[in-house]
Amino acid sequence: QVHLVESGGGLVQPGGSLRLSCVASGGIFSINDMGWYRQAPGKQRELVATITRDGNTNYANSVKGRFTISRDNARKTVYLQMNSLKPEDTAVYHCNAEIVVVLPPSGFQDLEVWGQGTLVTVSS
Repeated sequence: QVHLVESGGGLVQPGGSLRLSCVASGGIFSINDMGWYRQAPGKQRELVATITRDGNTNYANSVKGRFTISRDNARKTVYLQMNSLKPEDTAVYHCNAEIVVVLPPSGFQDLEVWGQGTLVTVSS
């Protein structure tokens, strides 16, 4: 089985910073796009940022200039550096990845995998 495990969430004051990490594990052949999504209380899950295997990035307008997504392919890890945090950034942040696994005897399968999420609370 393939898993994504997030870490780095917590309570931070407005204007502060946090760095989220997400590590993939399991029978992974390769990882394509990775990303971060968030879900605030009473709201739908929304895209925060995505990054391709080659490092091309995409951001939600609400986080441009404040958040930076990056990845380490060798460590199967994606990061989200969050600066100048605002109360409206409060949400559960979920990691997402498109993962290719080996399907015996000689095939492959694409999976969309989600992590359990890590809570980010921005409050004074």
